Amino acid sequence: MKAIERTHVIVIGAGLSGLAAARELARRGVPVTVLEARDHVGGPWRFRHPALRLNIHRHFAQLPGKPMTKEDGDFVRRDTVVDYLERYAGDLPVPIRTGVAVTGVRRDGARWRVTTNGVDYDCAHVVVASGRDRVPHIPDWPGRDLYEGEVLHAADLGDVSRFDGKRVLVIGAGNSGTDALNHLSRHKPARVWVSVRHGPAMVPARVFGFPLHRLARLFAAMPPALLDPAFRLTKRLFLGNLKRYGLPSHPDGGGTRMLRDGIAFAIDDGFVTALKQGRFNVVGPVAGFGRDRVHTNDGRHYAPDVVICATGYRTGLEPVFGPLGVLNGSGQPYCPMGEPDTANPGLWFTGFRPVFTGYFDAAATAAKRIADSVEADFSPSARYAENPAADLEPRKAAA
Repeated sequence: MKAIERTHVIVIGAGLSGLAAARELARRGVPVTVLEARDHVGGPWRFRHPALRLNIHRHFAQLPGKPMTKEDGDFVRRDTVVDYLERYAGDLPVPIRTGVAVTGVRRDGARWRVTTNGVDYDCAHVVVASGRDRVPHIPDWPGRDLYEGEVLHAADLGDVSRFDGKRVLVIGAGNSGTDALNHLSRHKPARVWVSVRHGPAMVPARVFGFPLHRLARLFAAMPPALLDPAFRLTKRLFLGNLKRYGLPSHPDGGGTRMLRDGIAFAIDDGFVTALKQGRFNVVGPVAGFGRDRVHTNDGRHYAPDVVICATGYRTGLEPVFGPLGVLNGSGQPYCPMGEPDTANPGLWFTGFRPVFTGYFDAAATAAKRIADSVEADFSPSARYAENPAADLEPRKAAA
């Protein structure tokens, strides 16, 4: 029979959202255990390409209680993020158990039972912070299995210099696609095609040298009716009329997509210049693959050496949480930022919706929201039930 451990809160995931939630709970004296399927914290960041820098300004790239270093300038490098998360986790007064994969979560009376590949856990609250971008998604285009060239997801981009001298097709020009194209613009691929359906909602990284994302709180405070016109004007003034180069704008404005769908802006930092110089060319949506070519829906075909699929991610939540009725048709939680779910009390999600200020800031907001709610029902008697050797009065951890 499997061993069962009892605690008040289980946090699933040791990325930035999970670590922020654990910190806020620990500050309130709530017993919490963090479970991480990988062998280390901040796993996804370690596998992003080495030249990656955040699209969010350093001011917003920090979690509660620990400022981000200024050594990288306005936009933080990948390795700095990994180091930051390692240090953040090391400072937390909570157990973080790596290599523990959650295989099931179910209601057990008034509490929750979390099953894993090791011991099981009995808890009053479950915080799901496994990540919105956990599973890279590549569509199953006709003929893809027959294609003899290299096909990879943007999450596996790696060292971009390896594409020098090669013909590259990037499918998608959203946030991750434009990021890949920004990096390709600084190298020497033989040719780059960009396959788009609707076109991105795009803004420049800087305006007259000023990092645009530093104004994110201003954007978040603007009335929704003003957001789309403001971003369209910014794009036109500083990037020009990109339809002349074959790149349309998404029919829905960037502000609308962020607020309604949680889809972040594409940030230009070299892509548009390469497009205007003729180094990059926009082509139609992909219709299918052949042995040595990719077909687009306008009847044309191209022969890339490498296909980079910037085609989004999936949460991978369905196997464990689908039966609970907490996910929409896209596998996203209905309550993505620490909002209470009256049908599933004690079950929380965090890190599943971006905001204008970015994922770090969203993680901090959701962490406080969850911790405030958990603390409210964490009475001295409940604390004693979790740990009879503990004091009856909850203790606040240092800020």
